[in-house]
Amino acid sequence: MLNISVTIITLNEERNIERCLKSVQWADEIIVIDSGSTDKTLEICIRYGCHIVSSEWLGFGCTKQLAVDSAQFDWIFSIDADEEVSFDLAQRLLEIRNSGSDFQGYRINRRSFYLGRLMKHSGWNKDYPLRFFNRQFGRFNEKPVHEGVELRGQAGIIEQILKHYTFPTLSSHIAKIDKYASLGAQEKVEKGKTSNVGRSVLRGILEFVQIYLLKAGFLDGKQGLILAVNSAFAAYMKYLMIWEKKHRPNQLY
Repeated sequence: MLNISVTIITLNEERNIERCLKSVQWADEIIVIDSGSTDKTLEICIRYGCHIVSSEWLGFGCTKQLAVDSAQFDWIFSIDADEEVSFDLAQRLLEIRNSGSDFQGYRINRRSFYLGRLMKHSGWNKDYPLRFFNRQFGRFNEKPVHEGVELRGQAGIIEQILKHYTFPTLSSHIAKIDKYASLGAQEKVEKGKTSNVGRSVLRGILEFVQIYLLKAGFLDGKQGLILAVNSAFAAYMKYLMIWEKKHRPNQLY
């Protein structure tokens, strides 16, 4: 039988964390890396018997890897605070725990909600992140944003659903756009990438076309249109911030 450690990173997640923790009570342990929550996140985690480690923010990849390194067991199920394991997914994971595995990791069918709607198009319908793995064969990369597990070995597919409650409000999406655009821009600047205002506008337009037309976002109703517009703005902002960081570093006026 395989023992499974669930790992979560948190920062002021009182709105999400209880739903997430309820869905992983089957785990052999739950590791929470908290980066300075000031709301009720830690109180909720303590109530659910989590092992809590406090850490400064290291970027998404490094912070998630710290959670992996803090776990007692080799088999890791990494889940975000705004995600929820469905009943069927929990049963599938328990089957693997009880019978063993021929794979070193698994990609999981993740279905995302946006402004309360399950998104069936917009490019969100083919999302299979690698979240369940043996840490002897995989680890998170060090990317500050858009992190992922790098696996040495074969990955299986789990079709049972991991639910993802992305942005319940417009303000939560806009706040994350600013954060992710800045992190993404900094990463590209460090790699020597450049941009300009015209390229930033073009990137935004292309992002809208890709999500709303090529990936059939128009079939997701009003939420599909809003997502396409906001994603276009996010792409525009990221490439504009690359220009800003290269040409106007630390300028106040």
